[in-house]
Amino acid sequence: MFANLSDRLTASFKQLRSRGRLSEADVDATVAEIRRALLEADVALPVVRSFTANVREKARAAAASAALNPAQQVIKIVNDELVEILGGQARDLHFAKHLPTVIMLAGLQGSGKTTLAGKLGRWLREQGHTPLLVAADLQRPNAVTQLQVVGERAGVPVWAPEPGNGVGDPVAVARSGVAEARTRQHSVVVVDTAGRLGVDAEMMQQAADIRDATDPDEILFVLDAMIGQDAVTTANAFAEGVGFTGVVLTKLDGDARGGAALSVRGVTGRPVLFASTGEKLTDFERFHADRMASRILDMGDVLTLIEQAERTFDAAQAEEMAAKLAGDGDFTLADFLAQLAQVRKMGSMKKMLGMLPGMGQMREQLESFDEREVDRVEAIVHSMTPAERANPKILNGSRRQRIARGSGTTVADVNGLVERFEQAKTMMRQMARGGGRGGVPGMGMMPGGGKKSKGRMAPPPKAKKGKSGNPAKRRQQELQAAQRASAPAPAGSAFGLGDQGGQADEVPDLDELAKYLR
Repeated sequence: MFANLSDRLTASFKQLRSRGRLSEADVDATVAEIRRALLEADVALPVVRSFTANVREKARAAAASAALNPAQQVIKIVNDELVEILGGQARDLHFAKHLPTVIMLAGLQGSGKTTLAGKLGRWLREQGHTPLLVAADLQRPNAVTQLQVVGERAGVPVWAPEPGNGVGDPVAVARSGVAEARTRQHSVVVVDTAGRLGVDAEMMQQAADIRDATDPDEILFVLDAMIGQDAVTTANAFAEGVGFTGVVLTKLDGDARGGAALSVRGVTGRPVLFASTGEKLTDFERFHADRMASRILDMGDVLTLIEQAERTFDAAQAEEMAAKLAGDGDFTLADFLAQLAQVRKMGSMKKMLGMLPGMGQMREQLESFDEREVDRVEAIVHSMTPAERANPKILNGSRRQRIARGSGTTVADVNGLVERFEQAKTMMRQMARGGGRGGVPGMGMMPGGGKKSKGRMAPPPKAKKGKSGNPAKRRQQELQAAQRASAPAPAGSAFGLGDQGGQADEVPDLDELAKYLR
């Protein structure tokens, strides 16, 4: 979502890297670029004005102090301001002293409240709570059924005494849901309400009545992050009509410009508590302003990546794999397949790679990455026998043809996988032992990771030509070889060996040599 904003901001910093010190002219030019980038990202005008004013003031102070590294100074200032407008320090949910804690969801039609209720319920269950979902959206067709399906998938019970589709009193359903949770000793109640429009006074009053009937500890405003400038109007309407204590951003995986995320906190003063980043129930996370600012500035979000890995990876298995890579055992294709399965549990590989620092410079390659290639890799390994996975060196031509037919791929695909596996295993083993080659461990095993580099690396030495099948040409080759053997070594040759592959008095081609020295 923030791709365009990230590109514009990082581009505005590049011109500062050649500066020895930060001048006021540099500050004004950079702030002007930042202002254009924020406006193009649909950030609300009051937020843009406040943001750029703060950046200009702090940047001029840095220039006055004759600080070195202008680009780093400005990046730090912009990062601090982004963290501030995104919400500053992350806030936890407020839980009631006496159970149950009531959380009410409110928002526009189509903002994704029902799906979010299931995601929030699943997240609460993983945190050790016992949530209950209440189906108080009785207006939208099949909203009650959808919540029941989502709740079943999330493993969270649903209170739905009314069928919905315009039948039933949502205020009474919400009130009875809280009473049912108290009876069943559920620790948290999540009330899903009907979507409404900012100008719909009747539906706004219904939300206010549900609020008064349930006395919620948290009212979460569910905001579609793709609505742009209209986020300000919508947020103000809900703040006046219902009131809310926190914001949940949905559809952060979309291709909109992200102005809503940067505007809502600055306009309403309410913090963003959660973010929905996809359609799956697992695509839900706590919102951290500092981590989001790092993503926008292309500095990555390694902490979130580590948290996802800790939730997914088995510690004992990870230690076993690390020991194998260090040389205590042989890392096989079966081990690689097990690791790949654990990585896929973490979610989309595009999202994970996008959390690495500097990946904004490889956005085109990242966008063109086809995750179905991972399915092909798994199919190839699954088509091997246990012996072949343990020792790929036994893969002869007929075995590779069988594997290709079994996996629906080509022999070239099988050859490429085996080659990348051996290269990646060698590289990871060197890194595990401290030998250290640059790069991300295992990236060579990624589909497309084994492509040849376009860098100016010297080609491998050409193999010597065999004897010609032409008798006259073969006789000429033998005479030339005899002449080279009897000729004295050229002056200055090391150990008197001379040039073993050509005439001793040949002058080296300096143009050809220069190509390999560049």
